[in-house]
Amino acid sequence: MKSYFRPAGQALVIASAALLHNFAVAAEAPPIRVPTVETLAQFPGMTGFRISPDGKHMLAIQSQGDTRNILVWKLADLAAKPTVIGAKNMQISSASFLKNDMLQVTMMQPYDWRGDEITKTFITKLLFTDLEGKNWVEPMASTEIARSEIAKKAAALANPTVLNRMPANPDDIVLISDTRGDSRDVYRYNVRSGKSTRIMRLGENDSEVFVNGAGRAWAKTRGGSDDKGAFIAIDFRDDGGDWKEHFRSYVKDRDVVNVVAPGAKPNTAIIRSNEGREFTRLFEYDIANRKVGATLFEHKYFDATGVRSFRLDDGPGDDGFDGYTFEGHLGAEEHWENPKIEATVRGVAQALGIKEIEQPLVNVATGERATVRSFDGVSVRLMQYVPGDTPTYLIRVSGLSYPTEFYLLRGQAIQLLAKEYPDIDKRALGTSRFVYYKARDGLNIPAYLVVPNPQLCGPGPYAAVVHPHGGPWARDTMEYDWSGWVPMLVSQCRVVLRPQFRGSADWGRTLWFAGDREWGQKMQDDKDDGAKWLVSEKLADPKRIAMFGFSYGGYSAFAAAVRPNGLYKCAIAGAGVSDIDRIWARFFTNPFFQQRQAPTVRGLNPLAQADKIQIPIMVYHGDRDQTVPLMQSELFVDKAKAAGKPVEYHVLNDYAHGPAWTRKVNIDQLNLISNYLSKGCGGGGL
Repeated sequence: MKSYFRPAGQALVIASAALLHNFAVAAEAPPIRVPTVETLAQFPGMTGFRISPDGKHMLAIQSQGDTRNILVWKLADLAAKPTVIGAKNMQISSASFLKNDMLQVTMMQPYDWRGDEITKTFITKLLFTDLEGKNWVEPMASTEIARSEIAKKAAALANPTVLNRMPANPDDIVLISDTRGDSRDVYRYNVRSGKSTRIMRLGENDSEVFVNGAGRAWAKTRGGSDDKGAFIAIDFRDDGGDWKEHFRSYVKDRDVVNVVAPGAKPNTAIIRSNEGREFTRLFEYDIANRKVGATLFEHKYFDATGVRSFRLDDGPGDDGFDGYTFEGHLGAEEHWENPKIEATVRGVAQALGIKEIEQPLVNVATGERATVRSFDGVSVRLMQYVPGDTPTYLIRVSGLSYPTEFYLLRGQAIQLLAKEYPDIDKRALGTSRFVYYKARDGLNIPAYLVVPNPQLCGPGPYAAVVHPHGGPWARDTMEYDWSGWVPMLVSQCRVVLRPQFRGSADWGRTLWFAGDREWGQKMQDDKDDGAKWLVSEKLADPKRIAMFGFSYGGYSAFAAAVRPNGLYKCAIAGAGVSDIDRIWARFFTNPFFQQRQAPTVRGLNPLAQADKIQIPIMVYHGDRDQTVPLMQSELFVDKAKAAGKPVEYHVLNDYAHGPAWTRKVNIDQLNLISNYLSKGCGGGGL
């Protein structure tokens, strides 16, 4: 079996690692290897590293072709062969430690439900097993035999969710019985005997439930409606066991008010909220006295999201939490209260040769500017920390131009655990940076820029792809694009811009709200202004720009194809929405969606103008997509083809709304994009 670890004698030492890196850079470099589509379409060779709570074991998921196995090591002897745990009929999606000696594993497989018509989708299942993979249990599985087709579908889709691992209890956990079905109750479950005890009945409108380490449900969220509209409430449980409402926010206002964690003091909670603010902050809330306490953490430029704790129960210590999380320019980032942790993370980055730069930041709402120290195009995250005589740190390194790697730091020795994509030469992926550019109305638009390596591609300007994200209430990050889209585009010598256009989430209220009722209008202008910015920066050839997106990004590609006086030679729409009226009528039928998002979805409807497209377009869609139905692409393509317009269409078998089920599906998808941009795109390629 291939070893993914360095022998102990070869482990890097932080004090000398930077010198070793500099020496390696100074040596004559071999020719840059451009990754093939087949290489980019591989599943990560090794990923999902986790350390058991007691620090005695470590696991990861290994991919060999389409087969995924769980590997389990004793942390004290990583040189020994790991235990290999496989699956026959389902594909392993994720794994983590449920207890020190037990794993929780999520698996998936294709599923065809035969009702009035065949519905092609995927199902997921939660299973528990020991560290050898000998005994498997499906928790809360029904013993009743499903007889009707509806009952069979419900049984197939039923899947519990672990709410609290209760790490101090070796036998019990708390789970919710079925997050998708009708029997959504909270149970205390014995992982040894399989016996369960219901501890809470969920009401029809109850949604998220928070359970502490002792197994007591102490907070929950609940939906409802009153004369002001649909709302989401936060209820806390009092000493007598009764639920009392403490917060109520109306979905039309799009305020964020969430429970994050129990507070440091008894009968307190950590709340995340953006009420009356541009960005979310974290504050302590006195439940008994219904009193909002001081702000624990906030960021001037980004949303605060949560807390970090290295205690066994994930709670705060005597001095509070170890750190706080926020949605920064790199993605998920941490502010460490413990300076030792901060120094350790930066020391690892330095040892790996990762540079720090002065990163400009702009508050989109106010225009206020600042400069912060930041890793250069790479996210360096501390995933786990296990204290002890020899403190152990599990660290993940990832960037748009830096395929993800995992490292283990024990004492002063840092050890490479695995590279997710060891066959990819990162030099072929160019360089990445976080930038801002001005929209035509003066709004500052954040963006991720990936520029080809001039040693491989020569000097710019280059062919360019504007690559909007899905959602649109979503955002991009600096982390490696596991879909293979960005690595393929830049390694084929195209500059890539990922604009965080108005309507994108997690960049503050101003940018988020600015997208309301602007689909295909100002939201689309932002993308076009990004293309113009690339030209002004002499990065893009104005005659060789394309737009490619998936989901809402696919909608953007449809919009680019029909808007007059466009900037693009061609467009690619993956699983895109072409008829916004039809998609929102399908999904937003309850009052929460109606009042929260449906009013924001107004603007250009590409289907109405599909017979008047201005540029060639390639459309592709998965046959198992239950998020954006296949019809959304078919309607557009049929209308465009009937008018004799240049449209190319492909259906991918066994593909949902991502991710790819097999390597072949991903290879087929990447080849469609690559071939169209290299040979099609209206002729001659991009």
